[in-house]
Amino acid sequence: MPYFAIRLKQPYSQMGKLYNTKYYHRDLSWLRFNHRVLQEAADKRNPLYERIKFLAIFSSNLDEFFKVRVSDIRQIKKIEKPLRKKLITKPNKVLREIKKQVEIQQESFGQIFNTEIIPDLKKHHIHLIDFKDFSTNQKEIAKTYYQENLKAKIEIKKFNTSEENQVFVENEALYLTAQLSENEFAVINIPEDEPRFFTFPKHNGKHYITFIDDILKYNLRQNPKMERDITFYSIKKSRDAELYIENELSGNLAEKIKNSLSKRDTGQATRLLIDQRMPKAFQEIIKKALDVYNADIVNGGTYHNFKDFFGFPNPAETNLSNETLTPLPHPVLGNCDSILREIEKKDQLLHYPYQSFEPLIKLLEEAAIDPEVTTIKMTIYRAASESRLNDAIVTAAKNGKKVVVFIEVKARFDERNNLKWGQIFEDNGATVIYSFPDIKIHSKILYIEKKTDDGKQRYGYIATGNFNEKTAKLYTDFGLMTADKKITKDLNKVFLVLQQKLLVPKTKRLLVSPYTTRSGFTELVQTEMQFARAGQPASITLKMNSLEDKAMIKLLYRANNAGVKIRLLIRGICSLVPGIKGQSEHIYVTSVLDRFLEHGRIYIFGNNGEPQIYIGSADWMKRNLSHRIEVVTPILDQDHKKTIQDLIELQLKDNVKARIVDAHQKNKYVTNDHKKIQSQLATYKYFKN
Repeated sequence: MPYFAIRLKQPYSQMGKLYNTKYYHRDLSWLRFNHRVLQEAADKRNPLYERIKFLAIFSSNLDEFFKVRVSDIRQIKKIEKPLRKKLITKPNKVLREIKKQVEIQQESFGQIFNTEIIPDLKKHHIHLIDFKDFSTNQKEIAKTYYQENLKAKIEIKKFNTSEENQVFVENEALYLTAQLSENEFAVINIPEDEPRFFTFPKHNGKHYITFIDDILKYNLRQNPKMERDITFYSIKKSRDAELYIENELSGNLAEKIKNSLSKRDTGQATRLLIDQRMPKAFQEIIKKALDVYNADIVNGGTYHNFKDFFGFPNPAETNLSNETLTPLPHPVLGNCDSILREIEKKDQLLHYPYQSFEPLIKLLEEAAIDPEVTTIKMTIYRAASESRLNDAIVTAAKNGKKVVVFIEVKARFDERNNLKWGQIFEDNGATVIYSFPDIKIHSKILYIEKKTDDGKQRYGYIATGNFNEKTAKLYTDFGLMTADKKITKDLNKVFLVLQQKLLVPKTKRLLVSPYTTRSGFTELVQTEMQFARAGQPASITLKMNSLEDKAMIKLLYRANNAGVKIRLLIRGICSLVPGIKGQSEHIYVTSVLDRFLEHGRIYIFGNNGEPQIYIGSADWMKRNLSHRIEVVTPILDQDHKKTIQDLIELQLKDNVKARIVDAHQKNKYVTNDHKKIQSQLATYKYFKN
């Protein structure tokens, strides 16, 4: 039985010279990842509201892609050709292929929504209606809602086509456009501070929901200054999200970033999403007025900003979502008197969101009030807007402890929130260090120092995910708490580098980018190659968000040719091309996409039967290995090694939510006759038992 009623179109075969047998283009590979998100929206095994959520994720992902990646490619166009050739395959060709693939995916998106989601909602007596379907009573309700909630928040801007008009529209904001006459058109904002959906009173056992777009359309058509039969078309303009700090090496970088944030609202257009029904003649008017070009136009549906479907109401009495998997208490740390004492006894491994984030919060709360704790140092990449964890840092600073917080204010789209927390920490006595020039601090690390009778005791926490309570419920991540003397000593060296008290962290156990991560992983791969050439078992298993670094891909190809068995779990970008004879025939790649976002990075090297296992924050992308501060730690405890191997084995055996990443990235589901394993549900059961 097929999982989809709709067969998603596959644009992979149209790549031409952008695809080769050595490297898959990183941005086209990212689009194949977003195609996997679209597959989840089409997968009828998912509850209805989960499928709606995946449409929202797809839309949100695509917005960011245009603001960031498409913007980057366009900037490359400005570089002189000799240098440009070293950076990327012809940018115009890439942009054309991106546009082609996106429009194919948008078409599939529309099909899923209109021919599956809408009818399935009706089966549950939920009707998503437009203004043409309003009943007499609903029209009166729509008029009242408009008068009381919308009218004062909209601005109807009228323009004459015969004049040189430049129309400014806010970045990522929604607008309705309409041609009022041959020479006049209007642009009307859709209020952002109102819920996107309005639920009418239940009638005859049926629930009726409409977009506020339709409440606007209905009421605007009642305006005597507008024709009643006028047609409105939605538009949304995405702009370049780069901040373009002129010189990161001089002046106050944090202040420069703060002052540059407003530039996002006025940056160069990277996409104009339009209603595909918009007549060509009107498109020309809009293009001219908004100062965009054909390359910027992307055809969409009647409604934009599908990320608003994260908040789509469910007025029905039935549950149409997945059963909540409540984070489980940690077996050791969930109910102990002292987290610090438990770490002294034995390393502790946490796996979110299957296990609760609470022990990490309690670790900081305990350290904040423990009179023997003298020092707390940590990095923050993406802070939660409201956070008990951050409150504990404030408490520690107030209690007179030496608190050093490195805050990465170049964490895209989290700059304002990170700056806000930085100010709060500073105001309460913490030492706050902001972004370094030309490098991001992406590591997720915490260091605690405590005075003892015979000196001091060090504690460390190294994770694959952020210090963020919200994402800890959505992303799968590992965190290691340890009192290992060598690891914690290494960790302190990393912080001394961040405090600019040390130039290079000469570490014994940790791999630290941009210093030793690349060389450390290279050595581990080469060791497996030596085992293979000696006729001994040799294997590499890597789980990452993205695999893009060409040097590391070449190394994996060499390992393949040496006879190393290579198994990859790659959630997103995969530039490695598997299954090519003489290059990658021993490399098998799958991607698991399910209810949680796979975010943990795990690196396992067979080591002739004595596996070496690492976790950390670094994908194998050039930026992570060469242009960021990343920290990767070995897992030394045998119990934790077994846990990680067990969990990876579940993912490798997933034949429900795993997709095969083949040479063409067709995204076929893994199918076999084995027992059905949905790895995320199996992982939850593993911890529950």
